[in-house]
Amino acid sequence: MPAPEPWGPSGETSDFAARLADENTALREELRRRHLTDLATGVLAAQLGATPAEAAEHLAHVAESANVTREDIAADIVNAVAGTTAVTAPPPAGEDAASAVSARRLRQVVTAAEADPTVNQGAATLLDGGLRPLGVQSLWLWALTGSGCLRLAGHAGVGALEAAQWQWIPPSAPPPFRSALVDGSPVWLPDGAPDGDRLPGPSPWAARGFVPLRLRGSTVGLALAVWPDRAELDDRVRGAVAGLVDVAARVLGAERIPPTDQPALDDLLDALAYPAMVLRRDPDTSGLTVEHVNAAASEALDGAYRVVGRPLEAAFPLIHRDLAAMSRRARYAPSAQHAARLPAEHRPDGLDPLLDVRVLASGPDRTVVLWHTSSHPRTAVGRAVGRLQGLALFEDDLTTGRSRWSEQTYAIFGMAQDANPVPLTELGPRVHPEDADDLAELLVDLTERRKGSSAILRMSRDDGGQRHVRIAAEPLLSGSVLTGIAGVYQDVSAEYHTEVALTATFDQLTAVRAQATLRHRLVLQLQQAIVPEIPSLQKLPGLGAAARYRPAAHEYRVGGDWYDVLPLPGGKVLVAVGDIAGHGIDAATGMVALRNALRGLAFTGHSAARLMGWLNEVTLNAPGYLTATAVCALYEPEDRTLRWASAGHLPPLLLRGGRARLLEPPPDVLLGAEPGHTYHETATRLVPGDTLLLYTDGLIERRHGGLDEGLDALRRTAEQLCHCDVDEQVDRLLSAATGDTDDDTSLIAVRVP
Repeated sequence: MPAPEPWGPSGETSDFAARLADENTALREELRRRHLTDLATGVLAAQLGATPAEAAEHLAHVAESANVTREDIAADIVNAVAGTTAVTAPPPAGEDAASAVSARRLRQVVTAAEADPTVNQGAATLLDGGLRPLGVQSLWLWALTGSGCLRLAGHAGVGALEAAQWQWIPPSAPPPFRSALVDGSPVWLPDGAPDGDRLPGPSPWAARGFVPLRLRGSTVGLALAVWPDRAELDDRVRGAVAGLVDVAARVLGAERIPPTDQPALDDLLDALAYPAMVLRRDPDTSGLTVEHVNAAASEALDGAYRVVGRPLEAAFPLIHRDLAAMSRRARYAPSAQHAARLPAEHRPDGLDPLLDVRVLASGPDRTVVLWHTSSHPRTAVGRAVGRLQGLALFEDDLTTGRSRWSEQTYAIFGMAQDANPVPLTELGPRVHPEDADDLAELLVDLTERRKGSSAILRMSRDDGGQRHVRIAAEPLLSGSVLTGIAGVYQDVSAEYHTEVALTATFDQLTAVRAQATLRHRLVLQLQQAIVPEIPSLQKLPGLGAAARYRPAAHEYRVGGDWYDVLPLPGGKVLVAVGDIAGHGIDAATGMVALRNALRGLAFTGHSAARLMGWLNEVTLNAPGYLTATAVCALYEPEDRTLRWASAGHLPPLLLRGGRARLLEPPPDVLLGAEPGHTYHETATRLVPGDTLLLYTDGLIERRHGGLDEGLDALRRTAEQLCHCDVDEQVDRLLSAATGDTDDDTSLIAVRVP
């Protein structure tokens, strides 16, 4: 009689260490990938005015819609903001220029280097991912010290002995070093070192490129790219190397810049006439603390309002999230972060807002926050102009009642240049009656909510014509007092008429969308129709079972979940659950094929591992490219043994004696991933009262949480429901499910009476 499986983990120490090493490598790779997606998420959050969670969800949706990875879409977003560095490799003979490294790949390389824990690893990433396709053999990175010496900070493609020889380079360095540092421009040596000069590299005639590293306007070090031999360093290759190393200066240079002298920084901020403060980040907790405020900031914060030394969330409870996000982005961005005002909405009972906020990094752990207490008209107009193109400016002074228009504004309204401008608050008689509510809402945003806003209104001209005019405006504030309104008008009549002309096309697209919606509904109905009925408890020998299926939250997310509980000849019971990759009709039809195939194969009497192998071949020969995860189990009532195999599926959960544990599956591949794969089988001895849960990822996966968190939550919930019958247990588990990915969910519970 086989003994029950042990509850604790088992294995040799060497295997455990190997697993830890593999997990550590995987975590580093995940950090490098997430660094790029985090940057893109921050960019989207700023551009869309969304929360980081919403921006991350939008990024994932765009990647899925474009059928590319999130890393590729993230690279495009960051390149669009930071500018694409055109690094391309000269194509080898006989190969098309399409082999050149793309800007998207370059961005991924750069952000991967930025996430590397050491300078050497970052240099290796830059060399392998960006410079080696250009023919570069090695990369050297020196930091410029306060005494004018160069200290080797990182290298790649260089032996340890050679690196030790060039660890320090004095101010009296060879001419190529001095020229690059003094002139601030690259020095190229396609034919090797000048006569008599000894330089790093494999030979005197090896081509070299010396590129100064500059960060925020200052030279912080020097990069040296070395080729294996003479090379034709044309303008394209020089620009490519310099462009990549320029990025390397931002990625690696900050680590080698000595921290700004804090007393000098405090003195500089104290000399400013407008408010400023310094935030310091705790390297261990990443929490922010207010380290210094100047006199103007102290006055703006009501003097006695002591913030120095306090955590950011305690000092600024209403805006600490915004300041923390801007501070985080500033540490990775080459320029300051901006916000029109914090908080973004007017609060009548709150403190005066921070206006025209700018946040910039000052070393790895400090950020400087600058703001104003009164709106500057030019800055406000600049923000309004940024909303539109082809504009006419206006400014209303609510204190004096005067308004100022640009020349183009008179033309939009068909008024003579010597006519009196009409304030925005008095435009009502010129606005079409049907647009009066839109004008009122615009004025409420500006005068009551004290935030920028825009609207499109139909305006009557003095010559009897009518124009569609877009208005974008910003409130002008002095503290919390509204002093004026500044903004722009734009005549969008032509754009409006074009929109009307396209209405017919939109109607056709709507009809197509309706057909697609109907198709998805049919797929959902098909999936619901083929979900198997669980046999009655009397028909299952020695086993009680219950199962539930919950379709996706959105019809267009119809997926490929399937499950089965089937009594077999000889008294065995088949228990299976699986999940087809993807959504839509292909996933639904694939699910039907796999479920029916397993049903037929199960009557052969073969083992669970053999059934899984056959099911893998069925998947490989299905139309299109199909992959799936699955668990296939055969229960033998005579000795209460469950023999099961897993194809990359989530681990089953066993409830015994009020405690739950995950059954670790063998390390086998997905269905459809590898022809001829031999699957392994695990035997689990059950005892009376045991309950086994099999499920799909829709039950536990969360958008912003790890898989381990979802499994742990399922384990805790199941332990609380261990005394329920199986029907009540699956119902309550499904209602308490932590998954929030809008995916469909299947759940089976089998219990030994």
